[in-house]
Amino acid sequence: MLSKKLNKIWYGGDYNPEQWDEEVWKEDNRLFKLAGIDLASVNIFAWALIQPNETTYDFTSLDQTIDRLYQDGIYVCLATSTAAHPAWMAKRYPDIRRVDFEGRKRKFGGRHNSCPNSPTYLKYASQLAGKLAERYKDHPAVLAWHVSNEYSGYCYCDHCEKAFRVWLKKKYARIEHLNQAWNTAFWGHTFYDWDEIVVPNGLSEEWENGNNTNFQGISLDYRRFQSDSLLETFKLERDQIKKHTPDIPVTTNLMGLYPELDYFKWGKEMDVVSWDNYPQIDTPVSKTAMTHELMRGLRNGQPFMLMEQTPSQQNWQAYNALKRPGVMRLWSYQAIAHGADTVQFFQLRRSRGATEKYHGAVIEHVGHEHTRVFNEVKQLGEELQLLGDQIIDSRTNAKVAIVFDYENRWAIQLSSGPSVALDYEEEVHKYYRAFYDRNVPVDMIGVDADLSQYDLVIAPVLYMMKAGHADRLKAFVKQGGTFVTTFFSGIVDENDLVTLGGYPGELRELVGIWAEEIDALEPSIKNQIVFNEDYGHLSGEYQCSTLFDLIHAEHAEVLASYGKDFYQGMPVLTKNKFGQGTAYYVASSPEQDFITDFVATLMTENKLTPLLDSDQGVEVAVREKEGKRYLFVLNHNHTEAKFYLPETSYRNLIKGNEYHGESRIAGHDVLILVEK
Repeated sequence: MLSKKLNKIWYGGDYNPEQWDEEVWKEDNRLFKLAGIDLASVNIFAWALIQPNETTYDFTSLDQTIDRLYQDGIYVCLATSTAAHPAWMAKRYPDIRRVDFEGRKRKFGGRHNSCPNSPTYLKYASQLAGKLAERYKDHPAVLAWHVSNEYSGYCYCDHCEKAFRVWLKKKYARIEHLNQAWNTAFWGHTFYDWDEIVVPNGLSEEWENGNNTNFQGISLDYRRFQSDSLLETFKLERDQIKKHTPDIPVTTNLMGLYPELDYFKWGKEMDVVSWDNYPQIDTPVSKTAMTHELMRGLRNGQPFMLMEQTPSQQNWQAYNALKRPGVMRLWSYQAIAHGADTVQFFQLRRSRGATEKYHGAVIEHVGHEHTRVFNEVKQLGEELQLLGDQIIDSRTNAKVAIVFDYENRWAIQLSSGPSVALDYEEEVHKYYRAFYDRNVPVDMIGVDADLSQYDLVIAPVLYMMKAGHADRLKAFVKQGGTFVTTFFSGIVDENDLVTLGGYPGELRELVGIWAEEIDALEPSIKNQIVFNEDYGHLSGEYQCSTLFDLIHAEHAEVLASYGKDFYQGMPVLTKNKFGQGTAYYVASSPEQDFITDFVATLMTENKLTPLLDSDQGVEVAVREKEGKRYLFVLNHNHTEAKFYLPETSYRNLIKGNEYHGESRIAGHDVLILVEK
């Protein structure tokens, strides 16, 4: 539970009163109460107002804001403001300013503009966090701490270069070990002294803004280092806060599938994960659901905070479509269905100027409550009040897990071949979508997760095998589990050095095959996955593309073969018995129809059943608490659709009406059902 003070799903969002005057503040409080808002995230970008110089701190305005909100029954998630340093700091202390990928020293401007290894930044950021915590440690309004905001971006300055060398010394201990890990004998790169190592950017090893590199080992380590550096700044502020408020949760808002940070490392250091959900109008709802699962997976299934979403439209996309009527409510409940214990918006009042003035808000520029968006927010607020504490701190107990590894994605993106069309994120999503479409709960897990609770584990494109991961997978299958992996898996270790002895490296014994070659073709060129005999729900032919592993079955049973090209007749789907369990290998990138039928087959073999049967576009998810199962039925269609319950009666927590058997749900509607 996040806090006993507010024992319900928290409802609110980012609030920037420093952009407005006293008359607007009074109106804000009235409108917040009318909408059911009970939590405001404040002080997110106010460092320049709080600290006008090195030694002066002025908390007067923040005091007034927190007191004013609390007097009207609104709690705060208190941010530290350290996502954008003040202009005076950038002027007086140039070391705080980042150096970009091209080696250019930034001037003041934007945000996330501070070097994470700048002594100036570390000094003043930690001081500010400590002073805030000391000042507000006993204020009853403070329910959570929000460190910085949406950490992002890399720095390539001299401070980072020196800190990178220290990081490398700690990791490798001896320069000889580093040379071996980076394979520096290639192109005469052997290092004899740590000070010879430079940052990999546009001036050295990388090009196209870091999308390509001469040395994957160097570039992988620099990404790890930068992710760790930003994480250390978070921990520095967190530790200052914990000195004064050890029992108040500390978080920072993550960004789901954001590519630059290893969020599994971050999740371990946060009291609660929070994240900002901004799908585009054409983002598959299954991909949004998958990202919610991923954020829940960062802390082993613990509920998370939905820190930001827009109530209406975004402002940074090429085409900023409005959320259609009912969609804000629908997507808010989708977050709750997959583990959110808060629903928060960016922003509570729409800014008047600068880059986010056209980003949606609870209170629009017109400034009153008579808008479509406000009334949708008000309706949701009333419903969340009605739900009370019934759902908070409930969990999802899945029997299926899909592995997602941020570092594996880095390695695939940095790989010099075999195909620019290989999209790790999309390959993972294709498997997730097949379970999502059948209303089967899935956990998204990291490579170090405990597998004992699962019947089925799927690891698409597991290119990088980290130390110990193969052994955990083998133990899982030996004990009766089912494991699925795919083409381009088991190729390299965590330094991007190829595992010799034949692909898929450490997985070879487990899957019972040897991949001799990998063909890479332009994605419009298709091959076929051909079944001479039906296997479960799989039959006939399916198309595949992009990459084609040319494999030999060593111990595995061949279930399907390629349909053409010089490798016609070679295996493309295999099954291997290993101990008490089974391991499958899918040697190419199949069309969605294959994965849909394959997943149906895996469900039958593992006795996995859908939560409910439903029409296409009707999502069903579950959360469980104290012996009760809460079924979320979400209709992503514009029109009415059907779903099918057992004859047992279920009560809808939102409206109190009952459902059983064949049931109907209106377009964009949501039901939360509990068995009577």
